[in-house]
Amino acid sequence: MQFCGFSLRNNLFVAPMAGVTDRPFRQLCKRLGAALAVSEMVTSNSLLYGSAKTIRRANHAGEAAPISVQIAGADPLMLAQAARYNVENGAQIIDINMGCPAKKVCNVMAGSALMQDEALVARILESVVAAVPETPVTLKIRTGWNREHKNALAIARIAENAGIRALAIHGRTRADQYTGEAEYVTIAEVKAAVRIPVIANGDITTPEKAKAVLDLTHADGVMIGRAAQGRPWLFREIEHFLLTGEKLPPARVTEIHAILLTHLQDLYAFYGVDTGVKIARKHIAWYTRGLAGSAAFRKMMNALPSIALQQQAVDDFFLRLAQRSERLEYADMPDTQADAHSLEALAA
Repeated sequence: MQFCGFSLRNNLFVAPMAGVTDRPFRQLCKRLGAALAVSEMVTSNSLLYGSAKTIRRANHAGEAAPISVQIAGADPLMLAQAARYNVENGAQIIDINMGCPAKKVCNVMAGSALMQDEALVARILESVVAAVPETPVTLKIRTGWNREHKNALAIARIAENAGIRALAIHGRTRADQYTGEAEYVTIAEVKAAVRIPVIANGDITTPEKAKAVLDLTHADGVMIGRAAQGRPWLFREIEHFLLTGEKLPPARVTEIHAILLTHLQDLYAFYGVDTGVKIARKHIAWYTRGLAGSAAFRKMMNALPSIALQQQAVDDFFLRLAQRSERLEYADMPDTQADAHSLEALAA
């Protein structure tokens, strides 16, 4: 896929997720089939550029291109400054966040709250595009502020006129947060109305769902967020299905064990021992959810204070899994059940 001047291996994107899409996770997703991974949201407040969190989020050392950095804020000048700062520090694509529904973001009139003020949206987009004329600028939005005020199409036209190079749309409104099911009709309407690439996002949890959303919306690609937590190999499963129409067999237990251990080592190196162990806990929980015996394992694992104990617990858990079956077997996969229901709705 050609995207913002880059040749990508496919049309699969990793959604930016605060506290998740750090450098170790982005690199892992790219190795396992994702074409592009957008960074965690970086503040546009220059007073925070020196904070440990912002420095980590702007760390792209050794990361495969293209490097896409998402910025957030509500002031056109501050966002323009943030765009320049991140380009100077290695960003090859600047993504503007107008899709985050979190209260702490929306309460300062940033994220998806900006969709209420189309004039301000235009000023922000024009300011950022002008600030980094040699760097592509993309935008992530929702379908609207609430179900009575879906203005994604209007925002998309503003974005195209401002010089935005691509648009990702989450199929919910800000008021929806992450409740209910994503809808894709609005995304299809936007795709039909603009010439820039449109990426569909929301509730894409299986290869079949990815294909169904692409077929329905005619979007240029799909963006996957929560479904990749603890399952970064989902990207290669989708890639294979889109290319062949066939599903890959479940991953081997030994392979996922090795992937998790590598991920943990990257987290320890990136965050340091103390923070690394804490951050690793949620990733281990995501990797093991739905697997036999995982509830008791997670409860025990969350109390372990050291790298050695954490790794030993992971080794023991996956050894037990491997003794049961060569490949992953999920005892309970609610996402798959919900996905089957939503596929029926799409086909109706």
